[in-house]
Amino acid sequence: MSDNQAAPVMPGAEPFSVISGPTGALVMHGFTGNPGSMRPLAEAFADAGFSVELPLLPGHGTAVEDLLPTRWQDWSEAAEQSYMALSAQCDRTVVAGLSMGGTLSLWLASRHPEICGVVVVNPLVEPPAEAFIDMLRAAVDGGTDRIPGIGSDIAKPDTTEGAYAETPIEPLLSLFEGVNDLASNLGQVHVPLLLLSSRTDHVVPTSSGDLLAERYGGPVERVFLENSYHVATLDNDAQEIEERAVSFALKTASA
Repeated sequence: MSDNQAAPVMPGAEPFSVISGPTGALVMHGFTGNPGSMRPLAEAFADAGFSVELPLLPGHGTAVEDLLPTRWQDWSEAAEQSYMALSAQCDRTVVAGLSMGGTLSLWLASRHPEICGVVVVNPLVEPPAEAFIDMLRAAVDGGTDRIPGIGSDIAKPDTTEGAYAETPIEPLLSLFEGVNDLASNLGQVHVPLLLLSSRTDHVVPTSSGDLLAERYGGPVERVFLENSYHVATLDNDAQEIEERAVSFALKTASA
């Protein structure tokens, strides 16, 4: 634990890394979550022979106090560094992410057209309503720095993702700024995309996936998940996600 870190990494929230085959898979978790939500998918890639990096994004997996000072720039820089390190050891690389991890995956694809495939699960790509932004800013101006948490939106009984119980507002506003920038550039991204969308999602509106499918500049394969909520990688459709993601990644890597 570093001196400026409020708490140690929570059990199950550790990053995951396997360097083996010539094809890499960078896997990223969501906002207020941690690598535990993506560990099964990361392990599925590893079992299929991929070299895998599943980083712990700045401010996550410890205590919410560590997330309060972080911003989009911190998470996107961490994603960039992880991608560059992995791609330097691999011939080809795919990126995959849940929620904000999907946002970061698409952001990377917008910067690195050499990425051979993108897999996103319930990604956040639709800018929120201005009225919601105004409400959050008013809360900050009134001295409130966090709102109730958004984690563990899972249909499967007795399953949690270990996300923070609270959502810090200013980092959330920064995330929305990143989303806004990305949304305006989706048409310029041409990397093949696998979009996995839960029919019922209480965190990211399903319209976010609709917007991505409509605006994306490259080929899109969209699969609807009938039995899962937002954190679908830990939910009833987890096995289908893993099988489809690995199959898609193998196909795009060999194209």
